[in-house]
Amino acid sequence: MKWGWVFLGVFLTLGALAWGEKGLEIPEYDGRDRVHELHAKNYRSVMKKYDVMVIYYHKNVQGNRSAMKQFQIEELALELAAQVLDDLDDEDIGFALVDEKKGSAVAKKLGLDEVESIYIFADNEIIEYDGELAADTLVEFLYDVSDYCSTHSNLIILEQFFPHIKNGVNLATLKSQIAYFIEYDDAAEEFHPFVKFFATFDPKIAKKLKLKMNEVDFYEPFMDEPSTIPGRPYTEDELVDYIEEHDRPTLRKLEPHSMYEIWEDDINGEHIVAFAEEDDPDGFEFLEILKEVARENTNNPNLSIIWIDPDSFPLLVPYWEKTFRIDLASPQIGVVDVEDADSVWMEMDDDDDMPTADELEQWIDDVLSGKIDPDDDDDDDDDDDDDDDDDDDDDDDDDDDDDDDDDDDDDDDDDDDDDDDDDDDDDDDDDDDDDDDDDDDE
Repeated sequence: MKWGWVFLGVFLTLGALAWGEKGLEIPEYDGRDRVHELHAKNYRSVMKKYDVMVIYYHKNVQGNRSAMKQFQIEELALELAAQVLDDLDDEDIGFALVDEKKGSAVAKKLGLDEVESIYIFADNEIIEYDGELAADTLVEFLYDVSDYCSTHSNLIILEQFFPHIKNGVNLATLKSQIAYFIEYDDAAEEFHPFVKFFATFDPKIAKKLKLKMNEVDFYEPFMDEPSTIPGRPYTEDELVDYIEEHDRPTLRKLEPHSMYEIWEDDINGEHIVAFAEEDDPDGFEFLEILKEVARENTNNPNLSIIWIDPDSFPLLVPYWEKTFRIDLASPQIGVVDVEDADSVWMEMDDDDDMPTADELEQWIDDVLSGKIDPDDDDDDDDDDDDDDDDDDDDDDDDDDDDDDDDDDDDDDDDDDDDDDDDDDDDDDDDDDDDDDDDDDDE
């Protein structure tokens, strides 16, 4: 995972504001070192101290001044996160660094294989964090990890909580068959904290959720109706296989804690990307249309739309506007090539109404069929290059013609000079002959 295109200065605002009021103080780094540096001699003893261990496997920055400054920012984010979580009552969460060069032996023993990645060791599981390296985002993610570690054996859902769940959700109703619950619980460990798992033992709740005994429903984000996993009761492997096969939603939101994972999950090197501010009237209207299209096409395995709320990534807005040549003050939808960021965007006039669901669906169909392709921009660039080459060739031809004309002129001048010389020689010969005749007469 690469942190380069994300501006990590968001946590530089962590200093406490200068107001005298209590109760709303943003944490300020206290200067105490809490982040360990792991090496072959200490990594076992350090990791035994904590219930959860957060390890940043970073590249070696010796001799590179800019890389050292960037690493200092990243280390400060980890220090602040460690400070905030230092007083967590339920669990001890530790933070550590592993240098790509100095800690290569430790990285090999722990299974760290991707530099500039964060690995979380919790409850005999290794979770790779694919989000923004910012203190607040990382702490929020670790809260989810910590909640699971302390409560995963009691997967009970209360009915009033269910409507507020926006992410992919699994629901199971299990009663006395504890073996099936264990299978379900083991499957939950494989996807935590990215997929939320819930269970109910209450027949009344199960009835309202239209669940049968030992049945699991799988909910995609933004979908009203679930899909029931076939073949109940299930083994852990059956549940894992089904979820892995269906884990790419039709519509998903780019979140700071999972942004890299989502962006890397492209289809044939492309993403359909929609920008819309949920709190903006136009953005909300466009998002509702987008949800309608997603629900109508939820069974299309080739369709996956990434929704980005610009308010969630304020530091990236100028980058996106410059790279994609769009104005994020209004909703946008386009197709993006993940390799070179070439893109094509649907034409939407700010003065007109939002596109209808049918118009949006037709545009998406054109993208999926290849009628709209960001690679066409590359062809245009090639055409421009060809035009430039043609112009250069024309210029060269003109230069060659000019040179030929000059050579011809020079040759003509030389011929004229030769003719003049010949005439002079003939005149001289005639004069000599006349002189000889005069001598003879005398």
